[in-house]
Amino acid sequence: MKKLIRVTTIPLSLEKLLEGQLTFMSQHYRVTAVSAAESRLQKYGVDNHVGTYFVELSRAITPVADLKAVLKLTRYLRKEKPLIIHSHTPKAGIISMLAGWLAGVPIRLHTVAGLPLLEVQGFKRKILDLVEKITYKLAHRVFPNSFELKKIILDLDFAEESKLKVLGNGSSNGIDTTYFDPKQFSSEYKSELKNSLAIPQDDVIFVFVGRLVKEKGIEELILAFNELRENFPDCSLLLIGPYEQDLDPISDETIKKIENDPKIITTGYQPDVRPYFAIADALAFPSYREGFPNVVLQAGAMSLPAIVTNINGCNEIIQDSENGLIIPVKSHKALYKAMKKLLEDSNFRHQLTLNARNTIQKKYEREYFWQILLKEYKELESSLKHD
Repeated sequence: MKKLIRVTTIPLSLEKLLEGQLTFMSQHYRVTAVSAAESRLQKYGVDNHVGTYFVELSRAITPVADLKAVLKLTRYLRKEKPLIIHSHTPKAGIISMLAGWLAGVPIRLHTVAGLPLLEVQGFKRKILDLVEKITYKLAHRVFPNSFELKKIILDLDFAEESKLKVLGNGSSNGIDTTYFDPKQFSSEYKSELKNSLAIPQDDVIFVFVGRLVKEKGIEELILAFNELRENFPDCSLLLIGPYEQDLDPISDETIKKIENDPKIITTGYQPDVRPYFAIADALAFPSYREGFPNVVLQAGAMSLPAIVTNINGCNEIIQDSENGLIIPVKSHKALYKAMKKLLEDSNFRHQLTLNARNTIQKKYEREYFWQILLKEYKELESSLKHD
């Protein structure tokens, strides 16, 4: 069986962004997952029935450590001789494409699920631009996971259009709508969960899922919710995800507001976010940048309308006033108005709810996406035989 190497910077990306995908591909290739955090990576391999190989990677700019990672991965690839190496996330991309090129891997692929550099300026931005250009240059094909992201890459002149391809309707993995299904949670279960979180049964609940960092719009979300609470006391805000104060910190003032407001409930990282979607009435996701956000797909599959910013990915999943609302980036006033609209107009919110799941089922079913990606692998493999 031919070998497929899949590389992410951290195992969390394998677990969440690519959930189930490597196990599916193992029916067609001998799959090895490469990432950092050795013990967690090994557990992922056991759970998903794929091989693993540990390489020390970090999301920060670490030239010496990155060079060591390139050399280690190159040696591994020369030994294993895989047919395909396919990377995700910026750091994994440059390491994988360099190592794959040095090792002569026949098919080198990279998925772009967002461009962190869009929020960076100055000398660091120049370095990150160069890294992206080198990654795309060394890849045989690059998969932006949204049509808007493809346009941004072309506008930045990172790659020729002939090298770029959006798979299906977008996404890196699609969504399993049999798993993300609100019918799996009974009224009794939801009532008990609300009680355990000290949320009044009749509150309108907004939920955010993701890292609690500045670029996810947390500062704007807390400002908007504070204003909402002054006028509408019967609402709650659920924040599902970890703080990352080392990479993209939110202000101490915002953290105090979160901690001191009994109607803002934090849970930290949760391996299963479905119960929280099940008790919520709407997703609030005011991110500054995304690739093709899984959170918005998941919320939609759970019949939640979403308030999203007008950025790539989000504005492809959400059609304004059909399955959610689209607002400007970095505007807590616009976010407040959208939250107020959903809170006040229950008929409008109900209509969005009815449309939410249907949209996801029609366009983003997970197994459909896997088949598209497998077809891409097979076509690239076939083209090698004809060269």
